[in-house]
Amino acid sequence: MNIAKSLLTIGAVSLQPNDPFTWSSGLKSPIYCDNRLTMSFPEVRKGIAQQFADKIREQYPHAEVIAGTATAGIPHAAWVADLMELPMIYIRSKAKGHGKQNMIEGVLEEGKKVVVIEDLISTGGSSIQAANGVREAGGNVLGVYSIFTYEFDLARDAFEKEGLAFSSLTTYSSLLHEAVKMGSIKEDDLPLLEKWRENPKEWKTPAEA
Repeated sequence: MNIAKSLLTIGAVSLQPNDPFTWSSGLKSPIYCDNRLTMSFPEVRKGIAQQFADKIREQYPHAEVIAGTATAGIPHAAWVADLMELPMIYIRSKAKGHGKQNMIEGVLEEGKKVVVIEDLISTGGSSIQAANGVREAGGNVLGVYSIFTYEFDLARDAFEKEGLAFSSLTTYSSLLHEAVKMGSIKEDDLPLLEKWRENPKEWKTPAEA
């Protein structure tokens, strides 16, 4: 299954180079990604889970636990863990304020080899926080997988600093080229969209330039 094509087809990713979205951070962006929509499309979610499972078996054949990030990574981690017949846990964004004050939900034994499943990597901050939560709980994080990444240099540098491997099923670059083939954007839009990835904070639409 072509993940980029599937995300565009179901509307999980939208591209508007001339009428940008505004993220919660205030950043202007020509792309909006909501991979939660994949849950509502059985064939798409099955394809995503299968590709995650195939990549994990290939790269981390000794993985023992699949971890999902709260909240968007949880369903995908569950489907992958089911396919691979492995235990699953999920990582809260912060520890519970009551009871045992868990950050990790599920059973994680000391030293177990863990692969973290995330829906999207932007700056990498939330993924790294989740991976470090697993480490602090005694798990051995092999790597982080996501459905999609914006390919920001900031994320790559952050993962390298933490000594964490990461990979995605599809990327911003792949998505752009697929969008051109599908007619979602024009080839003339590519330079503008590529400039956004290189420096999103300074990016301007043609009207602003």
